[in-house]
Amino acid sequence: METSQLAQVLVALGCPAEKSAEMAAQLDKRARQLAAEKGRSYEEALKHLLTLMKQGWAAPK
Repeated sequence: METSQLAQVLVALGCPAEKSAEMAAQLDKRARQLAAEKGRSYEEALKHLLTLMKQGWAAPK
């Protein structure tokens, strides 16, 4: 997934637009790390991280 596409997904999940590009780059990097560490596919790792982020933004504040 391209970083720009990932940034759009993050905005749709509730990420502030002004931080989405930076967060997308960090998320992409971490997904690649997780995939390598855990023997998962990049897509599985990215889905896992997006689910965690979605849960965090949905949490009551």
